[in-house]
Amino acid sequence: MFAACADPSTLEGLGWLACYLTTGKHLSFYAAFGTVLVLLAVTAPTALAFGMGGAMAARSPLPPLAWLGRGYIAIVRGVPDIAFFLFFVIALDQGFEWLRHHALCPDWDQPVRQGNDFIVCAAAKLPLGNAPQWVHEVYGFALAVLTFAIVFGAFAANVLFGAMRAVPRAQVETAEAYGMTPRQAFRRVVVPQMWIYALPGLGNLWMILVKATPLLFLLGVEDIVYWARELGASKTARFSDYPHGDWTIWYFLALLVFYLAFTKLSEIVLARLTRRLSHGQATAGGEALRRAAPAGPAA
Repeated sequence: MFAACADPSTLEGLGWLACYLTTGKHLSFYAAFGTVLVLLAVTAPTALAFGMGGAMAARSPLPPLAWLGRGYIAIVRGVPDIAFFLFFVIALDQGFEWLRHHALCPDWDQPVRQGNDFIVCAAAKLPLGNAPQWVHEVYGFALAVLTFAIVFGAFAANVLFGAMRAVPRAQVETAEAYGMTPRQAFRRVVVPQMWIYALPGLGNLWMILVKATPLLFLLGVEDIVYWARELGASKTARFSDYPHGDWTIWYFLALLVFYLAFTKLSEIVLARLTRRLSHGQATAGGEALRRAAPAGPAA
């Protein structure tokens, strides 16, 4: 808050607007954009790791491991996302506390389930009751990231599983004929080539992930949707130094611009990545690059 904003009742026009847009709640609103970007930066590689693990398990020659991978893909893809986000976070939180409860309070003689209540000892609470507020916020954010990663990891696993199967089998057989083990052929032949087949599906998943970030609001994280609703609602002089009418549409218009700009930037990056990965590949994109390349000097 600037010194010139000490008495909002004396402000008018752009001065009033400048002071209004620099209140503490608005700074939290701006910081929430960083929360969304951090969520995307952490969730994307984590979901990709879940997807890689799920795809490798699904194509495993060991039946139990293949069942585990295919079961993970089928279950998560079959459950509506909204139901998963609403109930899985609670189940995950209670699962962690249940494990800590049995490890830290072995002498506890009361049932954990008492009707609709889930009761564990104080030492098993996550976070602990005397933990600072930032610990509670980081824990809630970590649960949200894990939930996003598990959901989108299942879709990524399905995409990667299909991409692995799209790599020409003849190349794998050639690698094995040159003495590579199946594991070496997978690591040196399949994995480097599968990305060009997986990129369209992964690109779509990235766009869906970007559009799904408002679900943070449902998970209890104060994201940009929460602050847009909070700041845009009508304010009276009794509760604020900056009274105004219902400005919700303007705040959500700002969110619309943010998401459109971010998805456009994502499209540009994905297009460049697709072009880069297409070099030397036996795909339509790779063939187009070969034809467009300038001819070399005549021998």
